[in-house]
Amino acid sequence: MDQNNFLVTADLYASKEKRFINMVIDTIGYYAFSFIIGLILGVFELLGISGPLNFIASMGTIGSFIFSISIMLAYFCLLEVPFQKSLGKFATKTIVVMEDGSKPTFQDIFIRSLCRLIPFEAFSFLGQDGRGWHDSMSNTYVVEIDRFEAKKRSLHELNQIGVAQEL
Repeated sequence: MDQNNFLVTADLYASKEKRFINMVIDTIGYYAFSFIIGLILGVFELLGISGPLNFIASMGTIGSFIFSISIMLAYFCLLEVPFQKSLGKFATKTIVVMEDGSKPTFQDIFIRSLCRLIPFEAFSFLGQDGRGWHDSMSNTYVVEIDRFEAKKRSLHELNQIGVAQEL
């Protein structure tokens, strides 16, 4: 794909319904991920390794809040950095891309994930274009994979017109 010619357009955006489904599934995924971390800490405690659990218990309210944020950031970064998808996006066949169709960097995903912490951000995707604040602030787009891939193929095929083919 010639990155200089490709541009994500509104016709590729995931629908608001799919964005809502992503949010619901990812909320469940986040809680499941938190539960698994809790189980791991519990197993450590049973094995006599009480340091991590004692540290978390001693953090207080602000420390617990920071720990919860860290779990949320880990959930999204562990999924979206390598796969460009969270669990919700796997289910709805959507993907996170940059405006030129390229894969977001760790920094892009990290910023995107941090922006999810803005109060009422979850409702921001209900705007006219269906992009949430975490999309616009990180310059990322959630697109339908099938339409995205079709547009990339079409652009590639257009770019191949007039190019000599090896025999």
